[in-house]
Amino acid sequence: MSNHARRQAIIVLDFGSQYSRLIARRIREHHVYSELVPAETTLEQLQREKAHLDIKGFILSGGPASVYDAQAPRCDPAILQSGLPVLGICYGMQLLAHQLGGHVAPARGRREYGPATIELQPVAGEQGRAVEIFADLPGADATAGDGDRSLRVWMSHGDSVDQLPPGFTVLARSESNPCAAIAGPGGLVGLQFHPEVTHTPQGRAILRNFLFRVCDCRADWTPGSVIDETVAQIRSRVGEARAICALSGGVDSAVAALLVHRAIGERLTCIFVDTGCMRAGEPEQVVETFSRHLHIPLIAVDARRRFLARLEGITDPEQKRKIIGEEFIRVFEEEALRLAQEQGSISFLVQGTLYPDVIESAGRDTASTATRIKTHHNVGGLPEEMTLQLVEPLRWLFKDEVRELGLALDLPEEWVWRHPFPGPGLAIRVIGAVDEQRLETLRAADAILIEELRRAGLYRQVSQAFAVLTPVRSVGVMGDGRTYAQVVALRAVTTEDFMTADWARLPYDLLARVANRIVNEVPGVNRVVYDITSKPPATIEWE
Repeated sequence: MSNHARRQAIIVLDFGSQYSRLIARRIREHHVYSELVPAETTLEQLQREKAHLDIKGFILSGGPASVYDAQAPRCDPAILQSGLPVLGICYGMQLLAHQLGGHVAPARGRREYGPATIELQPVAGEQGRAVEIFADLPGADATAGDGDRSLRVWMSHGDSVDQLPPGFTVLARSESNPCAAIAGPGGLVGLQFHPEVTHTPQGRAILRNFLFRVCDCRADWTPGSVIDETVAQIRSRVGEARAICALSGGVDSAVAALLVHRAIGERLTCIFVDTGCMRAGEPEQVVETFSRHLHIPLIAVDARRRFLARLEGITDPEQKRKIIGEEFIRVFEEEALRLAQEQGSISFLVQGTLYPDVIESAGRDTASTATRIKTHHNVGGLPEEMTLQLVEPLRWLFKDEVRELGLALDLPEEWVWRHPFPGPGLAIRVIGAVDEQRLETLRAADAILIEELRRAGLYRQVSQAFAVLTPVRSVGVMGDGRTYAQVVALRAVTTEDFMTADWARLPYDLLARVANRIVNEVPGVNRVVYDITSKPPATIEWE
């Protein structure tokens, strides 16, 4: 992509659906850039604030409201009249119909939740590009006259379109809903079902049709183009200044460091802070990889006593995150001042903040109605007063995209596929007060779990796995004697984007081996339990 060409993009307007972020991610899987913006964003705002983007179309997400309610969120009419394609999904389809002159009503006994079958309808006459949404699907074609014309989809709605807007036609119907998909002039499409979820088998193909047949997008959102653009943006932002990078040991901060190092070279210094809350062997591994293999200047700071002193007696997880976030920044600022005396002034701090971090912290880039689930130490946990300016080259990326970049940047595969590790580290996996002894107990249990996962060849099949030291004590029997000791919980999940996750179905014999080793090898633990809760309703971490 030319440095002067605007990046093509699909804008997703978030009306509150649990799948809004998934829609944006699904678009990117087709190598088309997408951004999620609040529902109330106007076309004028987008033209002003996103002038660097060549907007090719819009997607209106689902949402919990009913379009006929007085307080229901609306779409800026200028977006619907822009001449650009618009895809409305669930609430987005109802809003499209409602605002363009159709009518939406409660389903009254025809509500659809879960799997459903839709029947594609014949399209008569010239209806424009919108009908291409169902073109060339395996086993189904919206323009075909015969053959199997049914699709399995995932529904989740209590309202239905019962009167089409002028110029619209029905593309599909279900047993309960005569308007399961509609099309209108200028590339306007409405789908009552959710194409973004895996429960709609043809969903990826339907979204691909919207991108390339309806919107005429290019598939140019690739690791190579992302690297080139990001490096150019970093150079423009940092100029001739110096920067330090907060290196945590995970893939996110490592990729951020490689991108910035490619942009400004030796003017970047990485700083790894040992908080005392790291996993077994992690400080040594970070120093080895970056100093010996990646050849990026690295300073390792032993701040174990400092962090543990600040955390003494603290049990509230939000307070832990804020304390750790603030203390990280203070350490980096002190190191920047020390380095400045040797190398010259340092103006920037690089962090590996990801899009899900921003979303879950309800940051300034997310919808105004978003709820803060937890404060990420590198987003909402930052102090208000900072002497360093932040550089966050991964702020708009999902985890899988970051891993693709890592491979393209020649980061060792072992590092690329490491399970995520939270910035606050084991401090938020020790439930309750944090001290050195409890951390050592958890570190030993966690190391056993990871070792057995690797030995079983399951480490890569699990997205994230770890041990949690609970505040619970239980009675046990060891060596014919009564014990009253600590309980360790094991957590393992599978996920594509870390916005939703399912608990991993680990083999029973593996769980038995891990539990047996922990209670025999880790002093003070006499019981091991396994967390079988998905996200939602739980989060991946316990705190």
